[in-house]
This record gives sequence, C-alpha cells and structure tokens, in this order.
Amino acid sequence: MSFLDYFAWFVLIFLLVTAVALFVAMAAAPGHIAKSRKHPWAQAVEVAGWVTVICGFVLWPVALIWAYVDVPKREAGK
Repeated sequence: MSFLDYFAWFVLIFLLVTAVALFVAMAAAPGHIAKSRKHPWAQAVEVAGWVTVICGFVLWPVALIWAYVDVPKREAGK
C-alpha cells in the first residue's frame, strides 16, 4: 500500500468518527439545554431529541425549541 492509500483510509475513518460525533452531539443537545435551564420536563426533551434524530431529524427543531420554552409556574391555590 502506498502513502495515498493510508491517507485515504485515514480520511475515511476521520470522516466516519466526525459524523458519529456530530450525530451524538445533535441528539444530546436539546436534553443538555433543557437540563441546564432546569426545564420541568428535561427528561422528556432529552428523549425527544434522541427519537427525532434517530427518525431523521424531521422534528429535531421542535425538540430544540421545547428545550428553550419556559413553562409558566402555577399560582398557589389553583
């Protein structure tokens, strides 16, 4: 094998590792944001982030927006 063959394998492996890391980071982002903002449904946001990424990123922006939504607090006695 020549130098170019080794270089091609290195680039291929690097791109695969980068794609997997990006996939995991995108899936974990809504849950991490929700936990850091003390969202009352942080675990549900985390699950939504993973499910939407696994199903093709279609509703991933909805999970991300949900992580930033502040839930109004209930007043005492209601």
